[in-house]
Amino acid sequence: MSQRPQFKSGSWHHIDAKTAVSFISPDAGTDRVFDNADSFAMVFDRTWKQLRGSNKADLSQEEHLEAVLEAMADHPFLISSPDMARQVAAFRIRLLELA
Repeated sequence: MSQRPQFKSGSWHHIDAKTAVSFISPDAGTDRVFDNADSFAMVFDRTWKQLRGSNKADLSQEEHLEAVLEAMADHPFLISSPDMARQVAAFRIRLLELA
């Protein structure tokens, strides 16, 4: 069984391949969501673009943001940290020039 080095508490340990955590690419098209900002950002970007391409293209940026957040109302991060989720959304809009 192959072992991979893992850094833990200042020293290297080996873990076997069964305990290695897989990485899910943002492009994986998965519907899995988690209670964290990364998961929120991936779903936000996709939802923003989907709604912008639909009949909501004539909304102002603020109206569109509210429509996106409403569409994502069941996302765990938006439920547990609504203020932080709004900050992440504003950052994504600026970063990706989604306006």
